[in-house]
Parts: sequence; C-alpha cells; structure tokens
Amino acid sequence: MSVDYGGEFAGRRVLITGAAGLIGRWTAEAFHAQGAELLLSDGRAEPLAEVAASLGAHAAVADLSTGDGVAGLLAALDERWPTADILVNNAGIYPRTPLAATDRATVERILDVNVIAPYQLAQHVIATMTRTGVRGCVVNIGSGAARRTTRTGGVYAASKAALETLTRSLALEAGEAGIRVNTVGPGFAPGSEVSELDAGHVAKMRAAIPLGRTSGPGDAPAAILWLCSGAASFVTGTTLDVDGGRTAGDFASTDGSAR
Repeated sequence: MSVDYGGEFAGRRVLITGAAGLIGRWTAEAFHAQGAELLLSDGRAEPLAEVAASLGAHAAVADLSTGDGVAGLLAALDERWPTADILVNNAGIYPRTPLAATDRATVERILDVNVIAPYQLAQHVIATMTRTGVRGCVVNIGSGAARRTTRTGGVYAASKAALETLTRSLALEAGEAGIRVNTVGPGFAPGSEVSELDAGHVAKMRAAIPLGRTSGPGDAPAAILWLCSGAASFVTGTTLDVDGGRTAGDFASTDGSAR
C-alpha cells in the first residue's frame, strides 16, 4: 500500500542511479507516482531507455566504474537542473568470488561502483544543494551484508560497510546546510540479480527471513520516500534495514536448519 504525500514530491528533482535494476526501477516508479521529475542513470542503455520511456523520465547512460562515467553523469545532471533535490545512490555490483580468488581489478571495480561513485555524486550534489539553498536529501542504498557477510561476498560486504560509514560522515558535514543523508538496506528481492536465481536458492533465502517473504515493490521505495519526506525531517546519518528481519540475526530452528 503506497502512501499519499499530498503533493510533497510534485516537481522535486530526483536523480536515481542503477535505475534499470529492480530496486532502482521500483524507486523510480514510486517517485513518479508522487509527481517527481526524474533523471535516471544506468550503465545498460537498452533497459534504461525502457524504464525512462515508461515514466517519461530523462535518461543518462553512465558506467560508474570509471571516472569518465561519473563525470559524464554529473555533466548530464548540471545540464538538466541547477541541482537535484534528491539523490538515490542505488547502483551497485556484487561479483561473488572467494577472497583468495579475487584479483585487484575486481576489487577496484567493486569499490569504484559501490563507494567511490556514490561519494563523488553525493559530494557534487551536496555542494550544489548548499550553493542554491536546497535542503535536500541523499539516500545511499546499502545492504545487510555490511554486518552479515558471506564466504564469497567479502569485498562487496566491505564496500557496503564503507558506504554506511560514508553516509554518517556526509550527514555530519551536510547537516549544517539542512541536507540529510541516510542509508536504506533493501531485503532480498529475487529479480534484483543480474543472473537468474534457481528456485531452490530463492526458497532458501525466503526461509531465512523472519517475516516469511522476499522484498517487493512497495518495501525499499516506501522507506526511501519516507526518508526524503518531511515526516523524516529529523532523521539523518542512519541506516534503515527493510529486509523482513534478515539482518537481525540467525532465523533457524533448534536443529540449526533455516525456518
């Protein structure tokens, strides 16, 4: 069930990265439904174009693993608006490899997309918000992996832990200008993976979630919109997990199997 914000987001300028992915698309749809203006970005041109066309949004193809890609997106933003009112740093990558088998190039790419690009985008947007007097919001999309990692996701987990720390630091620096910075940690959503997941894996993940279901289109976007609304005007520097309790701890029966 969506919340009616009574026109609060009408005309608000929202930049969303990773908008061709599941969480990004759901978030774009949620802001669109509230009347926001959208600039959507992703490294995948065709699916981005489809999402943007369906919402009447502007699109900017950008590979955020490169400095040129980030610079190109910032140029597209500056050409479109004096500043964004809301930045949602959703783009992220999750190559699954054991640490012993992860080469330097892979580590650098994960950090470039998951930490450095969000930092540079937030740095720029906070500066333009401050200069133009906009009391805006930045939402970084994190993960429970920051506190609950796996054997093949160590670098990804480290990147998301860094992003949470970055959120807190940015919140401290931007607060004086009335700009709020928070993190949302979405729950497991099967369609958010680039590669198809088999039914057994999805069932196993679902069984480990205390609330008994996977994440849907109304979950993470609802948290993001709330954090960007006046209802959360005193909330900054925090992480809001929207994961059905998955990050809270082990959800297992007495024999150790997932419930």
